[in-house]
Amino acid sequence: LTGAGCSVAAGIPDFRSPGGMYDTLRPELLTATEAHRTDMARDPVSVVTWDLFKENQLPYLEVRRPFILGVLGDKNTGAEVYRPTLAHFFMRVAHDKGLLRRVYTQNIDGLDFKTGIPHPLLVPVHGSLGRVECEGCKTPYPSPAFCDRLRESIKDIYAIDAAAPDASSPIPCLSCGKPLVKPATVLYGRNLPAEFFEKKEPDLEGLDLLIVAGTSLTVGPANSVAFDAP
Repeated sequence: LTGAGCSVAAGIPDFRSPGGMYDTLRPELLTATEAHRTDMARDPVSVVTWDLFKENQLPYLEVRRPFILGVLGDKNTGAEVYRPTLAHFFMRVAHDKGLLRRVYTQNIDGLDFKTGIPHPLLVPVHGSLGRVECEGCKTPYPSPAFCDRLRESIKDIYAIDAAAPDASSPIPCLSCGKPLVKPATVLYGRNLPAEFFEKKEPDLEGLDLLIVAGTSLTVGPANSVAFDAP
């Protein structure tokens, strides 16, 4: 069971540590109502909740803009900004030695899928940035086209991209037209993928060793992998 700490060495900040996303969140920079900014100042987790996203897509995309572009690749060179770390390749070594039953990752960065571990052995508990879809009707949105729209439509609150627009505008779904397009990650308040519940109990049965790495085990039900282990 892995968490954000496994990807810190790749240059991806975690969420809860000092300097992480929640610690450095500045609601005053986000395109939101005063009420929503107050909610985010009180509880930074609210920026990644379904309750906020269904009303306003923009704060989520503004906060995640460099992360999404860094994972999906640079438009001009095709190079990926973030690559798997030694922690990820440790799991590959375990697989190569016939010792790996499954990886349950809470990370949405998709780095586990770049290690060569067979995809059926990976369960992205909170979804993955590797796929983009409408949160409403589930219609897929091509990732390259989404990255283009992200660059053109979403402002850069981190002052990294000089070509970013000064103000954000919604990205509508190609099918239903609603501004609910985002990477296929699980927002707080939404259901986890069915495969998590289908595979967890059989995987824990007769388990010799469960390695928990890079996670504070504060988020459920993903943490039940550890708490329900024999």
